[in-house]
Amino acid sequence: MVARSETGKIMARVEFTETVQGDEVTMRLTYHFLDGSIDDEATTYRQQGTFRLVRNHHIEQGPFFAKPVDFAVEAATGTATTRTVDKNGKIHFESEHISLPDDLANGFVGTVLLNVPPNTAPFRVGILAPVFGGRLIRILISPEGEQPFQKTGQALKATVFRIHPELRGFLGMIAKLLNLQPKDVMVWVLEGEKPAVMRIVGQLGGSGPVLSSELDGASFRK
Repeated sequence: MVARSETGKIMARVEFTETVQGDEVTMRLTYHFLDGSIDDEATTYRQQGTFRLVRNHHIEQGPFFAKPVDFAVEAATGTATTRTVDKNGKIHFESEHISLPDDLANGFVGTVLLNVPPNTAPFRVGILAPVFGGRLIRILISPEGEQPFQKTGQALKATVFRIHPELRGFLGMIAKLLNLQPKDVMVWVLEGEKPAVMRIVGQLGGSGPVLSSELDGASFRK
């Protein structure tokens, strides 16, 4: 995939890998920015009739990001770990134990979208946000209809999903006061025998500039 700014400037190249061992799937999605920044997220989940998160590790660092992130969660133990580096270069680890919902979807929301019908009713899943040591939020996922696009000269249609973060209570109040409410994320999914995420438009990690990440060869231009 290629990630572009809202003005169309190429900002990053995107790599995706996936391996399967037994009933566990491990995915890694990495944004390599032209300025040297990196957004690297590795996720393992189980697929036994329903999806269940095993672990997730998300790193954001470099000049593209206002604040570095190094956040990991182990679902079985409910352990969220934040890694920080102080001004003297010393590394600090802080861990919290959190009661996690069964539908926690850190790192594999795109996989969830590949496995729901295009006419599905809006639904919610849990996300552990990397703030204050880890705070649970809900995201509302709603289908928004279909949109045509081109891929290697072929006319196709993708189902568009809207992902809306629901920040409530203390976290919602802080986000509103600091004007840090995450923007909705839009995801285009190609349906069929080989479903695929074709396009993602939104902020990385729920903050910062909006990027449009598209699969090579796909065109959504009007």
